[in-house]
Order: sequence, then structure tokens, then C-alpha cells
Amino acid sequence: MPRQRVSLADLNRTATRQAGMPGLAAEPEALGGFDTVGVSQHAHPTVADISECLFFSPGDGRIWMQDQRMILLHSEALGSLRRELIDSIGLDKARGLLTRAGYVSGARDARLVRQQWPNAEPTAAAIAGTRLHALEGVVQVEVVHARYNADTGAYEGEFLWHNSSEDDEHIAAYGVGGSPACWMQVGYATGYVSTLFGRMIVFREVECRSSGAAHCRVVGKSAELWEDPEQDLFFLNAQDFVGAPPASLVDGVQGKARTSYLGVPPGKKALHTTAQVAEPTAHATMVGASSAFNAACHMLQRVAPTAATVLFTGESGVGKEMFASMLHRISPRKEQPFVAINCAAIPETLVESELFGVERGAYTGAGTSRPGRFERAHGGTLFLDEIGTLSLVAQGKLLRALQEGEVERVGGTRTVRVDVRLVAATNVDLRQAVREGTFREDLFYRLNVFPIHLPPLRDRRDDIPLLMSHFLAHYQRKHQRQVPGFSQAAVKAMFHYPFPGNIRELQNLIERSVILATDGEPIEPHHLFAGGEQPNSGVMSLHLNPNSTATLHGVGQAQYSPEVSAPLTVGSSQAPVTALAVTPLHQAEEQLLRQALHSAGGNVASAARLLGISRATIAYRLRKHGIKSR
Repeated sequence: MPRQRVSLADLNRTATRQAGMPGLAAEPEALGGFDTVGVSQHAHPTVADISECLFFSPGDGRIWMQDQRMILLHSEALGSLRRELIDSIGLDKARGLLTRAGYVSGARDARLVRQQWPNAEPTAAAIAGTRLHALEGVVQVEVVHARYNADTGAYEGEFLWHNSSEDDEHIAAYGVGGSPACWMQVGYATGYVSTLFGRMIVFREVECRSSGAAHCRVVGKSAELWEDPEQDLFFLNAQDFVGAPPASLVDGVQGKARTSYLGVPPGKKALHTTAQVAEPTAHATMVGASSAFNAACHMLQRVAPTAATVLFTGESGVGKEMFASMLHRISPRKEQPFVAINCAAIPETLVESELFGVERGAYTGAGTSRPGRFERAHGGTLFLDEIGTLSLVAQGKLLRALQEGEVERVGGTRTVRVDVRLVAATNVDLRQAVREGTFREDLFYRLNVFPIHLPPLRDRRDDIPLLMSHFLAHYQRKHQRQVPGFSQAAVKAMFHYPFPGNIRELQNLIERSVILATDGEPIEPHHLFAGGEQPNSGVMSLHLNPNSTATLHGVGQAQYSPEVSAPLTVGSSQAPVTALAVTPLHQAEEQLLRQALHSAGGNVASAARLLGISRATIAYRLRKHGIKSR
């Protein structure tokens, strides 16, 4: 593994590109300069803000940090993996692998901060990485100093690490040695800060518990400020790793056009793209990053180059027609027609003429000859949606057309050869329909050549924030609204809603909320669920108390005391309901706002947290009531 000199200019261009991946929100402005001297602990994102991004869904075995899947892993298990890597591939290669894994994690967290708090002060955004690292159980970070000059791009920082989990496991396995061992943590720091500021910033552990120091001391500098950054970049394998980031570094969503990676070989077209600013419709893109979504896309990629018949199965609203359209667009037939028909929407008496065409005079009203869907799709793809609704007679005629590759128009005397690729979709169990005698077994086997099951949205929750962002951007353009995004409460509520209508329902909820929300005010749960939907409570998140203890509470559950006269205290999440029964709503709201401001010492952000709403929401309501804040 030869050490190679790396072009710092290339690395900075790469880091800039990575930093422009904010995730769900539109791309934020570049972060300005900062110095941690005198930084306020109340600047957003605070520890409490970050803690609220952690969601637990014990019922289906998933944990999220905002839209990213997380796991709780035994530190000892990671230590065992570390030992096996060192013993099997050697110290340098193991260190490189773990450093790169840490870089991926840091880059992910940086994009989380930029997407969730795009207007955060530069200092707070930088410090958020230390808080995330602690929340994830890796290490406690003490900031000695950190400063960044936005004009020159120079970064310098020094940190102390306490309670390093990597040190614990390394010392348990190998004892105290002669070199630092917090490899993943160094990679994390490099990935986080480099992605945050769009420049290659290299961190180096200069003291470590694993080498006998009382604590770990880490120094970070812009790559060009180090005299010998090659020794650090060597473990990042920077020319390959940073210059051409793997899927895990680039599969976040951007607000600008970008192709998402799906494990597609170089030179091949990816299957789906994220939301595009200039996209004219909400249906033009496929959005997703979950394992279930990617598995379906992988199947699509495999069958696309062939002429095989494809059968899409899944609940109503999961996007079967979207997948069928994408299958056509990435197939060799993409230059030919894509013709879709919903079999459930065709009267029984017209099925034959719709599919196969009709000759003039074939029946009363047939004034002209016209081709059927098979002829119109010649050379291309014919998509038959809800195929399970066809009658047995229509099924028999369809089977013959598929077997013979020819059709005969209603009232015609000659057959027409057709070359179509058939793609079908159903939301019913065709095997069960065969057993019940309502669907022909021979047609089923003719259709079931390559089945692809599309999972319901409740099984691909990782995609919910991506879809929310995609549809929000679309409906803001369509309805000419200026809604800045979703409140944290809205995101939590959407995470645990079961979505019986799947993506179609999510799309409708977003459109409704864009219409209901006030311009400049984020979308709240009551905007989303104004149609009588009943969100479940199977997801929990962390609620941080003022004494730094954390408790799990159900997402969407009330955070206030049932006692009518409960006082509002600083740092409490309890909102009083005093006087709601005896005063008009607007007066009660004004009283509540004034009480929250008083309890928070006039700090708007703190008052917002007391009430469980966003800062933008409370600012809007303070203006509405003419309440001045400091």
C-alpha cells in the first residue's frame, strides 16, 4: 500500500462538493468564520435539539438519527471486530478501514446538522459535531479552542477526548502501547469538519490513553497548514476514498439535481434521481434510500435489459406505475412508446376494443378505425395496472395475444403482429385469486416471469423524510407558497404514521399542509393530519431534562401536565393549560406566550422549547400578538 502525495487542491474541491449535500433542505449558504471563545451553550443546535432527532421504534427494530438508520452496538462487539481486523489484515490496513468508516459517520452527521439547522451559527454548527459524538456514545469531547477563517479557509482546533470507547476496547485487547488508537474518532472528526466547511481539514491524535496519556488530545488543521498531511491522508486513502466517495458518502438527498447511487456499475445509468428543482411534476422522479427501496431498484436494474414480462405487486399507492415507467426508461425500448392502462377503469364491454383496437362499423358508434393499446405500444412497453380486475373472458383474450404475439381488432378480419414488452401490476394476491378460481392459472404463470414486490411505506420509513422534502418542493412551486419546512414535531409524527395509503397518501398530506400552513411558518402536525387521520404512537424520542438526564417518550404524546394549574418552569417541557376553559383562545395564547417568555428570561428560542414549538413558530405568534422580545 504505497504512500502517495495527494493534491490538496483536489481534496478541497472534493470536500466542497461533499459539503454541498445538505440532505432534505435546500443547500444552505457556506458557513462563515468563527471562534469558540465565548460560545453560548444555548445557540442552536443545542444538546436538547440534537437529542430530539433520535427516534426509537422498538416494535420494528429500527432507530433513526433524523432520516439516517442507526444501531445500538455493543462496544465489546466492535472491539472484537477491531481485533480480528488487526490480526487478519495488519495494523495499517485495519487502521485505514476504521478511519474511513469514521469519516463516513462524520460526513453523515455534518449533513444532518446542515439540513436540520441551515441557519445555525457557524460556531454552533461546528460544536454540534462534538455533541453528536457524545450522544452516539463514542466519546465526550471537551473543546479547548477552535477557529475558522472563512476568507482564507484556515481552520485550527484543539480538543480533549474523555471516555473514548475505542481506547477502552484497544487497551482491553492489547494493553497500553506506543501509538494512538482512536482511529474511527479521528476519521469522524475529519469527515465532520471537512464536510461542514467544504475543505479538507485533517485531524491528528497527538496524545492518547492507549499510549499512556491521561486523556486523548486531538488537533485539527486545514490540510495545507500541516507540514506532513500525507501520513494522515494515507489512512484515508484520500485519492480513492475522498476523490471518489462511495455510496455511503453521497446517497443523501440534495435540493439540486443529482443522480443517486444504487450500486450501479460505472458507466451505467442509475435507477432513480432525487428531487430536482426544475422538475415539473411530483411523479417524475423516484425517491428513496432505504434497503427495501434499493432492493426493488436492484431487481429493476437486473431485468431492465431483457424482454421478460414483469409483474409488480404491492399495496395501492406504493408506486407501481412509477416503477413500470422507470423500467421502460432504462430498457432498450426507451425510445419507443410507453402505454399504460388501468384495467379496473375499463367497462367489461370495452376491454377488448381498448386492448386490441376496433374497425370502423364494428358496432354502433364505431365511426372510425382505431388501434388498441397493444398496437400503440408496438416496439415499446405496455403497462396493465390492476390486472387482477379483468374478467375471465378478458383474461383468455389477453393470454392468446401474449402467446401468439398478434392481435385482431374488434370487427376486423386480419391479425396484426405486435412486439410489446408486457408489464403488469396488481394489489391483490394473484395466487390466492387462482385458488379461488377468479384468475386464470395459465395467465398467472405467463405474467409471473419476473415478479417485483414493492414494499409499503411503513416498511421503508427511512424514505419518509426524502419523500417529504421532494413533495414539499413540488407543491411549493405548484401552489406558489413559501413554507420553510417541517417542524420537529411534524417530522416525528410522520415517522410513526402507518400510511395506509402509502406514498399517494403521503403526497396528499404534504399538499394539504402546504396549502394550510402560513407562509414563513413551518408545517406542524395539525396541518398534516387535518383530515381525520389518527397517528399511532409506536415511535419514541429522547426528551432531555435540564439536569442532563434523558427520558424516552412516545412521539406525538402530550408533553404537558394534566393538572390545569401546573406552573411553567425554565427548562420544562410542560405547557400549562391555565384559563383555556374560561378565556377566549387568542387571549389564552397571548397569556401563554408571555408566561413562556418570562420563564425563559426573554430568550425566544428557550421559550419555544418550553412550549414544544419551533423558534419560527413562536416568533410568528409573538409578532401576531404584538409581543416584543429581546
